[in-house]
Amino acid sequence: MPRDARPADEIVRVGRLLYERRYVVAGEGNLSARLAPGRFLVTPAGANKGELDRDGLVEVDGDGRPQGPGRPSSEWPLHAEIYRLRPDVAAVCHAHPPRATAFACARRDLPASILPEAVLLLGGEVPLAPYATPGTAEVAASIRPFIERHQAILLSNHGVVAVGGTLEEAYRRLEVVERVAEVALDAEKLGGAVRLTTQQVRKLNDGSR
Repeated sequence: MPRDARPADEIVRVGRLLYERRYVVAGEGNLSARLAPGRFLVTPAGANKGELDRDGLVEVDGDGRPQGPGRPSSEWPLHAEIYRLRPDVAAVCHAHPPRATAFACARRDLPASILPEAVLLLGGEVPLAPYATPGTAEVAASIRPFIERHQAILLSNHGVVAVGGTLEEAYRRLEVVERVAEVALDAEKLGGAVRLTTQQVRKLNDGSR
């Protein structure tokens, strides 16, 4: 079966961006894209995301069974659960951007509503999922209470997962999560960031429609 060029090329491109911007190092992180009902393309287990190539990506079915050579990322159950609960999602980006991961390690919610742009792109706050052992089904279970209402989630002591209608959108959401974390940490030196009020958020959302 011929490999879909666009999703494969996007995974390779975004993998390089993640690595270049130090959102992942070594074999960290994983990416996937929905190809068709029951067909997905995912990064291989242990791969350096800055060195991906189209031929090394792994096509799997909904149960994670490879439809060719290679072994999918051990975090595939996380991706599978997102696709199961969010039929609107066509791509998943999981990485460890350092400042957002610092919030995850401190087990603090990320105050996305301090930045108007973050409110618009993320669609609300970024919740903190409870700790789950990486590479296990616990990670999928940890995001279950949040994923239907949020576009990005902090994973306690682990990193960030973001979703989108395209891999570009998922990556941009993860990028915004990291920017919010960066601004929030700097704002703490000045006494702490002030969140937009509910009314301000509502007005912002109304203006974007």
